[in-house]
Amino acid sequence: STTMKILSVALATLLSAPQIRAFSSAAVIRSSSSSLSYLSPSVQSCSSSATARRMSSVAEDTKVADAATNPLLQSDDLPKFSVVEPSQLTPAMQLILEKLEGDFAAMESKLAESKDTATYDEVLPVLEKMQHPLGFAWGIASHLNGVKNSDELRNAYEENQPNIVKTSMKFSQSKPVYDALMAVQKGWENEDSKDDDFVLAQKKRAVSNSLRSMTLQGVGLAEGSPEQIRFNEIKLRSAELSTAFSNNVLDATKLFGLTVTDPKSVEGAPDSALAMWAQAHQQHLIKEASDEEEKKKLGEAEVDPKAGPWRITLDGPSYVAAMQHIPDRDIRKQVYIGYLTRASEFTAEQLESKETEKKEGAPGKNNVPIINEMLKLRKEVSGLLGFNNYAEQSLASKMAPDVQSVADLSNLILEKALPAAEKELAAATALAREVGGDEYSESNLEKLMPWDAAFWVERLKENMFDLKEEELRPYFALDAVLDGMFGLVDRIFGVEVREANGKAEVWHPDVKFFEIYDKESGEHMASFFLDPYSRPADKRGGAWMADCRGKSAALGIDVPVAYLTCNGSPPVGKKPSLMTFREVETLFHEFGHGLQHMLTRATIGDVAGINGVEWDAVELPSQFMENWCYDKPTVDGFAKHYETGEPLPEEMFKKLNDQKTFGAGMMACRQLLFGMMDLELHSNYDPDGDETIFDVQRRMASIYTPYALPVEEDRFLCGFSHIFAGGYSAGYYSYKWAEVMSADAFGAFEEVGLDNEEGVREVGRKFRETVLSLGGGVSPSEVFEQFRGRGPSPEALLRHNGLA
Repeated sequence: STTMKILSVALATLLSAPQIRAFSSAAVIRSSSSSLSYLSPSVQSCSSSATARRMSSVAEDTKVADAATNPLLQSDDLPKFSVVEPSQLTPAMQLILEKLEGDFAAMESKLAESKDTATYDEVLPVLEKMQHPLGFAWGIASHLNGVKNSDELRNAYEENQPNIVKTSMKFSQSKPVYDALMAVQKGWENEDSKDDDFVLAQKKRAVSNSLRSMTLQGVGLAEGSPEQIRFNEIKLRSAELSTAFSNNVLDATKLFGLTVTDPKSVEGAPDSALAMWAQAHQQHLIKEASDEEEKKKLGEAEVDPKAGPWRITLDGPSYVAAMQHIPDRDIRKQVYIGYLTRASEFTAEQLESKETEKKEGAPGKNNVPIINEMLKLRKEVSGLLGFNNYAEQSLASKMAPDVQSVADLSNLILEKALPAAEKELAAATALAREVGGDEYSESNLEKLMPWDAAFWVERLKENMFDLKEEELRPYFALDAVLDGMFGLVDRIFGVEVREANGKAEVWHPDVKFFEIYDKESGEHMASFFLDPYSRPADKRGGAWMADCRGKSAALGIDVPVAYLTCNGSPPVGKKPSLMTFREVETLFHEFGHGLQHMLTRATIGDVAGINGVEWDAVELPSQFMENWCYDKPTVDGFAKHYETGEPLPEEMFKKLNDQKTFGAGMMACRQLLFGMMDLELHSNYDPDGDETIFDVQRRMASIYTPYALPVEEDRFLCGFSHIFAGGYSAGYYSYKWAEVMSADAFGAFEEVGLDNEEGVREVGRKFRETVLSLGGGVSPSEVFEQFRGRGPSPEALLRHNGLA
């Protein structure tokens, strides 16, 4: 979630809807450069201040009434989700943007007069306060667009997005603001500040980040020049394309459903998967039923998970379970191809037939032309800014100095990971040949197909470790896992998490609300919402953390608030949510992001929490938290049988730990492929040349996953939301870059001994005081050195993955 800030954090969040995502997910966004930045897509022009002054008193009375009744205009507290309606978005945006335009024009005039003598307090804090109402309202719209999507909200969002983007560009390209910030920066060179060191460091980072962000947003292009006009046209169109990409993935995911009636086709699948698919079939029948009486009857019918029918969908829990556990190759192939062809030419026609109206110039339902247009626009925009390609532009605001540095790290890991991956696949293939029957014989099947690999890798894991995922799930009930995770942060960071349901309004009955307190002082430090389960009807796939309220002295916000969103296994029937181990890791991952947002000591909004943190460092706390899922005291804190309360047996924990590095080679190669394919598309690839995006995918796969080349129908890129609808464009490599730091950071705990309670507590407090506290107020490399006493080394990463 993130940061942007001259169109404020919240704004930013909203805009492109910055969000920090778990890589397991689909993807999303974040605009990361701190300070000034791209608001979001936006604009039609706002009405002028002269017109505003002429508004009648009747109109003024209407405004007062709107502000009192429209929850999107009440930005001094948590969102009032119970009364937010899509119809409120346009009137709220009109009022906010009209006032913002007038206020900003007055500010520019004032700064233009005093540009050489401007002080910090006259610039960034003023902008932050000015933009807060927009960030608040648009942030709510962006959040609900991801977790409670509807046609009405989608239309309102798309209608207002251009105005937001245009407003964002006005801020980002303001010469008076840029000149004033330059003067502030210069003034610091010549005087001793009365601020304490950390406050001054934050201000300096906020200003330098803002100047860099404004440069990358085109402030250097001459006012009214063809270059500036074209740059802004591209920004508007890019925002529209990004939203369309995301909507197409959501719609195509919802479109697919495969009903299975033969029990043989699902033989051996876990009970939890059968129950999930049986419930999905019942819900499908209810949705399709024509009258209320029939719906009611279907809703009251007893579902027999063992007898079926079963309905497999493409939302995460259903898709993963199908690929790992359905023995029927044809069904696996249908589901796999369904997933990998989402939002491509294979689904576009069906999606278009459901559209009630087709807007002229709209991007359409096929993401292939959307990607092609995006890549052309990104290349053009980077040229306007003087870069050789978009990857160079992206890296200008990250830790990695250049594409070659990322390639060097990737190749260092590949050297160890590729032989391991080929060995892993060979072992899975051997098992399939041995026990899979005639259809897996060499004469019938030259090699395992992509829809076979996950199934046989899972069987191999069960064979090697004598442990089935299904045997673990009863020990991972969501509420118990939360208790254990909160116990961990109490133990190592000295904070207490308390359930606070009812203290905040929520957007769905499943959503929980929590508060975080400092153990020593008793201070209420932060709060967060948790939306834990998948809801394929109206919620985007994946997992992410987003900013609801950011800490800010200028806004008087002392208690930051986060949104943590997962797509875990929902409760089925009378059983609570029983999580897979991967879902447990994802929850810890997102909580890590949340902790950096919530435990920040930084008070300058532009660099508080995740704001202002270089994108390739932002995954440090999230990936760090995943390591604790293999720590005995931590697991003992949550792994209790949901019915009996019995702890996870010792031998099961040992098997869980033994399998930690199982499949690490293939997983590492997959992540390296995604990261380097992303950089290749944004650097060497020519979108106007003969090579297609799918040729690039195959070319990069031949280097990073030569054992698993894409099949002809593979349209993975059409669902790669991280880089086409999120903040990870020319930045997906950040997961591996940050994992070097997160593994090395966890190494500090290993060095004192994970069973050394006092040592772990001491290192934990240091991690809190550095990585979780300093936010973007100090550069990530300096933050890491403060914690570790040296720079990061990849040794721990290779060791943790069994690749050393």
